[in-house]
Amino acid sequence: MIPGGPRNQRQMDLMMRRLGMTTDPVPDVEEVIIRTRTKDHVFAQPEVTILTVQGVRTYQIVGQPVLRPRGAAGPPGAAPAAPAAPAGPPEEDVRLVMEQAHVSHEEAVEALRATNGEPAEAIMRILARGG
Repeated sequence: MIPGGPRNQRQMDLMMRRLGMTTDPVPDVEEVIIRTRTKDHVFAQPEVTILTVQGVRTYQIVGQPVLRPRGAAGPPGAAPAAPAAPAGPPEEDVRLVMEQAHVSHEEAVEALRATNGEPAEAIMRILARGG
């Protein structure tokens, strides 16, 4: 019925129901943020749809993201989406730099900030200057 031939919405809806699939739009979405360790992918005014297939819900986001460094401020006047994380690099990275380069907490934090949070670069930078 569907492969290779003309498609219409009614046929698609019928086929999806037979397969146990439903789609539900999420109205009035203002913003979606996907956070990775180093970046925020910010979708402003995206179209969001929930696709349910045999009880498993999948969220589909349609829109153009703006990439920004993790923790960067949003547009002027925007309220923060969540409480701000503690300033500075992750404590795990600080400990790694401290252990590998044999430096104080403050020196490790300073090196991580200077290398945009890259532990390996921070360690190499400290070792290159002689500890």
